[in-house]
This record gives sequence, C-alpha cells and structure tokens, in this order.
Amino acid sequence: MKAKIMIVEDAEGIREMVGTFLQRAEYEPLPKANAAELLASFSGEQPDVVLLDLGLPDINGMELLPKIKKQWPDTEVIILTGSGTDDKMKEAKKLGAYYFLAKPFDSEILLLLVENALEVRWKNQATDSLRQALATMCGGESPIFQSQPMKAAVRTVERVAPSDVSILITGESGTGKEVIADLIHTSSPRNKGPLIKINCAALPRELIESELFGSVKGSFTGSTGDREGLFRLAEGGTLLLDEISEMPIDTQSKLLRVLQEKEVRPVGGRTSYKTDCRILAATNRPTEEAIKAGKLREDLFYRIGAITIHLPPLRDRREDIVPLAVAFLKRFSAQSGRNISGFSDAAREALRSFDWPGNVRQLQNEIQRAVLMCEGATVEEKDLSILASAASQENPDLTLMEAMERNTILQMLKETNGNKLETAKRLGIGRQTLYNKIKMYNIEA
Repeated sequence: MKAKIMIVEDAEGIREMVGTFLQRAEYEPLPKANAAELLASFSGEQPDVVLLDLGLPDINGMELLPKIKKQWPDTEVIILTGSGTDDKMKEAKKLGAYYFLAKPFDSEILLLLVENALEVRWKNQATDSLRQALATMCGGESPIFQSQPMKAAVRTVERVAPSDVSILITGESGTGKEVIADLIHTSSPRNKGPLIKINCAALPRELIESELFGSVKGSFTGSTGDREGLFRLAEGGTLLLDEISEMPIDTQSKLLRVLQEKEVRPVGGRTSYKTDCRILAATNRPTEEAIKAGKLREDLFYRIGAITIHLPPLRDRREDIVPLAVAFLKRFSAQSGRNISGFSDAAREALRSFDWPGNVRQLQNEIQRAVLMCEGATVEEKDLSILASAASQENPDLTLMEAMERNTILQMLKETNGNKLETAKRLGIGRQTLYNKIKMYNIEA
C-alpha cells in the first residue's frame, strides 16, 4: 500500500508538479484545489501526510490546520507558504504542524521532509502503542518489566526526572528511548510546558541549524523569512535531541556553546537570546564507538551525559519479552475485536528464544501480525513469523544479529509483496534506511 500524500494547493501548476514527483517517488498523491475539497474528504480515508498551502482562496490554511489535526490527529502536516513569518511559523508549530516550508522550495527537500514526516508518523504510532502498553510501568505493581536492568532504568527516571539535569538515553533502535523521554518530561516540574522533539538524522545539514536555533531572513538559500528555532519553541519545557550522534559535528559545536552559555543565536543573526529548556538526548550508537568514529564530540557527550539511562536490547532481558507480548496481545486483540486469551507454551518459548534485532518495536509488530493470523483462541507457534534458527543457518558469513535482521527484512518484504514503503513502515524505519540495509545484505527485493 502506497503512502497517501494530500496536496491542498489552489495553484494548479504547483499542485500538478508536486503530484508528479510524489508519484515518481512511489507515493499516492491526493490533490485538493481548495479548503472545501479538503473538508469534503474528512469522511474518507485518512492521508499519511498533508501538504497545506496557507493562501487558499476560501479558508486560510492556518484555520484549517486545527481542523485537520482534530480529524486526523496522527497525520503529519507540512505547511507550504509564499509569505512565511516568524509569528506564523510559531503558531503553526503550536497547532501541530510538522514543518513550515517557504516557497519556492526545492523538490528534493520537500521529498525528504515527506519521508521524514512519514517516519515520524510511523514511529509515533509504534511509540503510542508502546506507551499505552507500558502506561503503568511506574505504578509499583506493573508486571511489564521483570528484568533488573529495566527496573533500574525506571528507578533512575523517578530519581532524576524532578531535576533540570540533562539526560542521555542510550539503546538500540526500538528499545523505547522516546517513551522514556516522555516519562521524564511528564514526571518533571516542566510537564506543563511543551515537549519538543527533533530527529537529528532526519533533516539535511542546511536545515538542522535553522530548525534548532532559528534563522533570519536571507541567511541561506530559500530563507524568505525569520524562523523561530526549537529552542525557543521549547521554552519552559523539554527539548529531545534524538539520534544526536547523527548531528553534524559543526552543529554539535554550536550546540555545546548554547548549553554552556544558555543563549541561542539564530543563523545569520547578530544578537542572542536566553533559553530556558531542559535538554534530553538519545542515541542508538554506543557512545564510546560514536566518539572514536568522530560522530559525537567528546566534550558534548560529557555535557549531556552526566546522567545516562541505558535501555538494554530485548535479547539481554528475556524476562520482559512475554510480559510485553501479553500487553501487546491484549491491546491488538481489543482493537481487532478478537477474543484471544494468550499464547501456547510453544509460542511463548519461541518468543523467548528469538533475539529480536528490532527490539520492542519488532516484538510489537510481530504480535500485531500474530493477532491477524491467529485462527483460534490462543496464539500458536505457527502464527509467528520469527525464524531465528533458519536465519543463522542460511547466512553463515553474517553475525547472528546481522543474519536475523536480514531475515526479518526478507520476511517483511515477502509479506508486503516487495513493497518497500510498506516494509519500512512495518519495521518502523525510514525508507532510505531500508534501502541501505537491502544493499548491505545484498537482498534481491
């Protein structure tokens, strides 16, 4: 199934041009010429992303934005405008816009933003499900976490959340780092302020500094107005810098100065302003490895990593696998109207034995699939798609983890009939990340 991208734009030439390169990128464009056509589509299928022009002839795009987010809360909205201002951008962000892009725009940048917005949408869906499954994890009697490492992580969150100290959250992809960041924010005195998140790997070099620190009109190509950065939008709240080791090194240097001086200077600006937000950072790279590889400044690490919370992979905390699977089973069974009571002994053993290279996110997707495939009142081993032993035997030149990751990608490509976009969605990764892994593992899709 192709991702659906709605284009709400009254200029026919722009609408057709955007639709054409979306089709070439294997997306399904849904063109709308005005607000009336958009509102009429509310009764239809939900789009994954909406590209919304502010200057529509019948209703201003800024008035439409809250209506879109109310009707489709998890649809990401990218604002397109020929007359962007700092105030409009700030308002759009507060109303839930993913990004505010000035016209004229580069088609490659727009496509990158669409892909990143899709990745955020899919990741948020996975995070929301995980968040609901773990909603009681600090309630004292929660059966979710049985392993000592995760119990220790939760205790650390409870101790440090009330402070303003910067915290680094580490762990492989899919271990729940964003859920921990949410928990820290909601358990802190800043919980009435915003929690702003940025994926440092998701934006190109020419945009990330403007997004973080803000920029003044004319400071770089395509800068048609002043931009308010995320530090200012996170004022009084929390700013999560996800995948911080993927941030360009020169940007890390500027970030370090901001953290030391508590002042932010917009790109191209001559004056700085004070900033007051708590910094959380996350990375899926081992920090020592990232520092040695030149991906993470050592001085920045010491600044943000005074408190580090590490989330171990599922293979290192197998006591948590079945309780998590049971929590996901209850959720997905209720969603699909199925009355599935639990797992057979063989299925439980298969779940415990698998190494889960995609961690909690992969486990969640596996249980969601099992609920759909299950024919009886109990999930049996045959309802599961995990094939750990076959993965290691068929690929002797790969490490066990690489072989299992390759097998997981192959399995998902088979289930989606080779649809890479849908495969990336189910795996909870970006399409470019999937392409890189297909190339690395020499997979013929």
